[in-house]
Amino acid sequence: MTRRIVTLAAVAAALAALVACSHTPSSTKKKNEKPTPLAKISAQFQPVRVWSATVGKGEPKLRLGLAPVVDGKRVYAAGPHGEVVALDLATGHRAWQKQLKLPLSGGPGAGNGLVLVCSSGGTVVALSASDGAERWRADLNSELLSAPAITPELAVIRTVDGKLYALETATGKQRWVTDQQVPKLSLRGTSRPVVAGELVYSGFDNGRLMAVTLAGGTTAWDVAVGQPRGSSELQRLIDVDSPAEIDGDDIFAVAFQGHAVRLARDSGREIWSHEISSYRGLAADALGVYVSTADGDVVRLDRASGAERWRQKALERRSLSAPVLQGDYVLVTDYQGVIHWLSDDDGSFVARAKGGGRISAAPVVAGGLVIVQTDKGAIEAWRAPVK
Repeated sequence: MTRRIVTLAAVAAALAALVACSHTPSSTKKKNEKPTPLAKISAQFQPVRVWSATVGKGEPKLRLGLAPVVDGKRVYAAGPHGEVVALDLATGHRAWQKQLKLPLSGGPGAGNGLVLVCSSGGTVVALSASDGAERWRADLNSELLSAPAITPELAVIRTVDGKLYALETATGKQRWVTDQQVPKLSLRGTSRPVVAGELVYSGFDNGRLMAVTLAGGTTAWDVAVGQPRGSSELQRLIDVDSPAEIDGDDIFAVAFQGHAVRLARDSGREIWSHEISSYRGLAADALGVYVSTADGDVVRLDRASGAERWRQKALERRSLSAPVLQGDYVLVTDYQGVIHWLSDDDGSFVARAKGGGRISAAPVVAGGLVIVQTDKGAIEAWRAPVK
């Protein structure tokens, strides 16, 4: 089966064309599709950039799954031309640097003394977290666009052809593989696997979220995060590209042109479902579930019921990252490299900072810092007061 992987820009253009051809009011046809200009805000504090570093040069033409990861007191990051770096979390000082001479497209994943990065050609490379020495390589024969999940015994990796692999962390030897049937058309990107207890969870391009046993890869449960609708391939495109969020006994997920769902983590039983579209992802705390929508809205849903509590529309069409939480704030980044701090109570803006370029990957909050990686390879650490 021939698959087509499309960018969000292509999807947006095609869906806009479909809208223009349908029977819609003239005001809808003339809707401004440009990114919303930023309005002035009354900032409650001024974030401070603590340090910056670089990994590689040049902005990739296609969407990649490269994002910083924090493990212990270090930040690990990778660039599209094979660079991998380890930085001190507090200072940004470079602990080591490795040049792999591979077109990297996913990762890093870090944990249990390893740093794993993935290439567009399907190669997984394991490095020592302490000094960057190469431990092993494994070839999975499919493009890799997300970071692996690492446990003491296994590294779990999603490939763009719909497979989920478990490799032994000691050797890279394949322990098991499972898969989902993938549609002919999907977004460019893959859901990063998430491990909790004895299960590993991953979303797929057919709009499904699957839980499999870590030990053997057998399916524990498999649910749809919405159902495809419409007469064309584009209208029926439904894709879980973002990682699931696990909090206690709950698991949350969201699909492009689908739903946000709250499920029981052990059984997959649906607690609630809310129609919404997102390809970047969501975050959850004790009271709310926060979603960056495909249109660029930031939405808070009630954790208990799934009902919408607020919607911030001032960032529409600004290609937002997934949201992350820092104290009482919701953070998102945008295509101009702006980091936005929003109140989790009502979605109002409380602060803003300008990074060094477009930021597609979600920020990482660790050690009292917010770590971002621009698409051009700048790594930046920002400090903001946390309530």
